[in-house]
Amino acid sequence: MQKYQVNQYTVENVVNWVKSGEIAIPEIQRPFVWNRTKVRDLMDSLYQGYPVGYIISWRNPDVKLKDGSLSMGKKVLIDGQQRVTALTTALVGQQVVDDSYNKVVIKIAFHPLDERFEVLNPAIQKDKSWVHDVAEIIRPEFSTLQFMRTYQERNPEADEGIIEQNIQRLKSIVQRPIGMIELNHDLDIETVTEIFIRINSKGVVLSQADFAMSKIAANETYGGNVLRKAIDYFSHLAAKPEFYAHISENDKDFVKTEYFGKMKWLRDENDDLYDPDYNDMLRVAFCYKFKRGKLSDLVSLLSGRSFETRSYEDEIAEASFKTLSDAVITFMNETLFKRFVMIIKSAGFIVSKLIRSQNALNFSYVLFLHLKEIKMEDALIERYVRRWLVMSILLGRYSGSPESTFDSDIRTINELGIERTLADIESAYLSDSFWDSGLIQRLATPSNNAPALHVFWAAQVKLNEKGFLSRDITVKEMIEHRGDIHHIFPRQYLKDNHLTKNQYNQVANYVYVQQEINIKVGKRSPADYIGQIRDQCEGGNLVYGGIDSLEDFEANLEANCIPGDIHEMTLEHYHDFLYARRKLMAQKIKKYYQGL
Repeated sequence: MQKYQVNQYTVENVVNWVKSGEIAIPEIQRPFVWNRTKVRDLMDSLYQGYPVGYIISWRNPDVKLKDGSLSMGKKVLIDGQQRVTALTTALVGQQVVDDSYNKVVIKIAFHPLDERFEVLNPAIQKDKSWVHDVAEIIRPEFSTLQFMRTYQERNPEADEGIIEQNIQRLKSIVQRPIGMIELNHDLDIETVTEIFIRINSKGVVLSQADFAMSKIAANETYGGNVLRKAIDYFSHLAAKPEFYAHISENDKDFVKTEYFGKMKWLRDENDDLYDPDYNDMLRVAFCYKFKRGKLSDLVSLLSGRSFETRSYEDEIAEASFKTLSDAVITFMNETLFKRFVMIIKSAGFIVSKLIRSQNALNFSYVLFLHLKEIKMEDALIERYVRRWLVMSILLGRYSGSPESTFDSDIRTINELGIERTLADIESAYLSDSFWDSGLIQRLATPSNNAPALHVFWAAQVKLNEKGFLSRDITVKEMIEHRGDIHHIFPRQYLKDNHLTKNQYNQVANYVYVQQEINIKVGKRSPADYIGQIRDQCEGGNLVYGGIDSLEDFEANLEANCIPGDIHEMTLEHYHDFLYARRKLMAQKIKKYYQGL
């Protein structure tokens, strides 16, 4: 079945559709990612008569209104927003949002004698031979005769015939054809979503969240344009609190909304443990409130689709926008957000670098909001959120098909409850064989980004344990102050003995150590420097840190999961050491998890 039609329209048609609202371009979208030179190149391609690619649109499905009539939906751009936005800013003077969320107009200058385009700059502004803004030439009220008179006065030596010819050619670029692939309006949401995510832009597959955000912004009837702005603003403020002043000064209408009141607290917030982007916010809000995980379902609901009758009804669209708006407001709630972050930190995950799975964090927030909604006791909420996060990180639960897993998890939790759901997962995936074998294998890696290693660090943080060979400084303090990860069997010692990078850079050889201690260790074998530490614990000089008793030293080895016979180990014992430490690390992680 043919799912689309290919038509040719003029640039002028497309620009007019944007101006009239026939094509839905979000009022505030993620920043315009094209640099200004690409806008210049687009103008040059149109002038030269080169093809500028296709744009792809889909008209929203007809929605049944309350009076029984059908709405005629706008065209939603599925691909080509950057090109269309470039056309409207360069040819009409429409503002775009740059990467600092400033509204700017990109002006393209034209040299009518050399037939060159450039981004307007101070030097060109002072040059009388340039047309400073091609939008001036494109305007309907533009007078070629008046322009020629003025230009000739400023450039008396210019060839009048060539100038006039090239200005007319510039004016004609709005009549250049641009191809539009129009998806059939009666396609179901799933098909359009599948088409959407298969389209590549700069080699990056567009996400379902992008599609959903465009869909939200296109519906002004139910405030989608403002909701889209709220999601963008919150995610930007979370990363850059200084952006607050920009919103306050430049978006007075938004400042009056409930959304702005709910995000004002971010202006003084510098904690970056959880800085959600628009994708994270949309996924969490939808999953929490709708109890579904697939964003294609959100697009369907916002379109008014009834899953039972497969028709489109205005009441469903209206209710879905209201529910999503409520969910976003809940997401932004200062008390709830900070309480969630506090729970995550209480599990030992005090900095974002310890949480490599953003989706594990996202679903943990979904779980937190869900449990608050059903009014579970706070102590139980803390316990379940901590354990779910750690379980998800250890198992890589959301690394494969996160949407499907989100969908399955929230439905199961909603149906069976969190206690039964978590118990079933632990029985299936966190049995004794995992702790005694599987986890040990996961620790057999050279990657210092290994999830199991991060959980180990979190365990040490939660237990407030000291760094290796440190009397007073904790692992928590080292992580917070960007301390270094070093090698128990020194890297240079192993390199000098011809071990490969993958052999000496092993997770089980990593430990947090104060830099001054690591420098003194140098490239000595453990048998050498650990022997000296034992001497300092028996009254010798303090050479490596401040530990001066065998009791404290042995406690430090135990806290860092170092085998007790480390003082006897040289090169020949290295691989036995790695295995022994992996077992100790796995045991610590197990004890930590079960104590959450």
